[in-house]
Amino acid sequence: MTASLEPSAAVNTTAHARLPDFFIVGHAKSGTTALYEMLKQHSQIYMPDVKESWFFVPELRSPARRGNADRHPHTLEGYLSLFQDAKPEQRAGEATPSYLFSHDAARRIAEVQPAARIIAILREPASFLRSLHLQFLQTNVETESDLGKAISLEGRRREGKDLPPNCTRPQALLYSDHVRYVEQLRRYHDVFSPEQILVLIYDDFRADNDSIVRRVLRFLDVDDTSAIEQTDANPTVQVRSPRLYGLVRSLYLGRGPGSRRAKKVIKALTPQRLRHEVIAIEHRAQLGAPQPADEQLMLELRHRFKDEVVALSDYLDRDLVGLWGYDSLG
Repeated sequence: MTASLEPSAAVNTTAHARLPDFFIVGHAKSGTTALYEMLKQHSQIYMPDVKESWFFVPELRSPARRGNADRHPHTLEGYLSLFQDAKPEQRAGEATPSYLFSHDAARRIAEVQPAARIIAILREPASFLRSLHLQFLQTNVETESDLGKAISLEGRRREGKDLPPNCTRPQALLYSDHVRYVEQLRRYHDVFSPEQILVLIYDDFRADNDSIVRRVLRFLDVDDTSAIEQTDANPTVQVRSPRLYGLVRSLYLGRGPGSRRAKKVIKALTPQRLRHEVIAIEHRAQLGAPQPADEQLMLELRHRFKDEVVALSDYLDRDLVGLWGYDSLG
């Protein structure tokens, strides 16, 4: 995909293909996976098995994603094939949290699907960054285990310095850029009408999955009375098949010529998702349980991002200053 997809080209290319009707654009660690899983249950909604296509953010893709065209298509034709099984009466959608972080995803989406409906989920900045940092550690995106130190490296990392070995997504490690909430929302409001955008607050989703999902269903103009199984808004990874997990782990994470041959067999016989799950769980085990939050750092982050929370409260016409406890900072 080029940096700018001309609307006329998109219309010609997609004249006989199924366009997605809605996009869950982010943020990560804010309930997007739970929302995706819950919407996927609805008979009037179609969402592909690939949760994150990354199609509209080619500049943020890691080499692994760039090399996997089946799950992360490079062409518009390949991307639209993700929705080819959607029925005419269904709403088709996808969820890629990095779309909110991206400077260009909103414009790119609008060029392909100007009628799209957009769903964003926002979380209190300090807890969001702590959770995001933990995820980056678990997935080897980040190697600095101290969140405060990781944030202090932003200036040098903007210059390409102090990046983790084999770093493939240096933009993601600019933590403060993830909390430019008003700027991120404005990019979508610049190309979509207010009626096309739904902004949710993570606290509401955590408190009552069901009512928020019903609200989303109404926003998508589908039946909001269907039974939906509630999902943890921030689920932990669990092994679906312990016996198969043990076999794959012992071979796939092994060393030596025999292990290399076994890896080839495993790749041919097991789903990529399971192999990635094994590696992720192994890395979590090595990291151990997350340490308690550094309350002094959390306080410093809240002071740092208070102006953003005030601006977001004004932008959304909702008292997030009070909801998130920023009114007691002094």
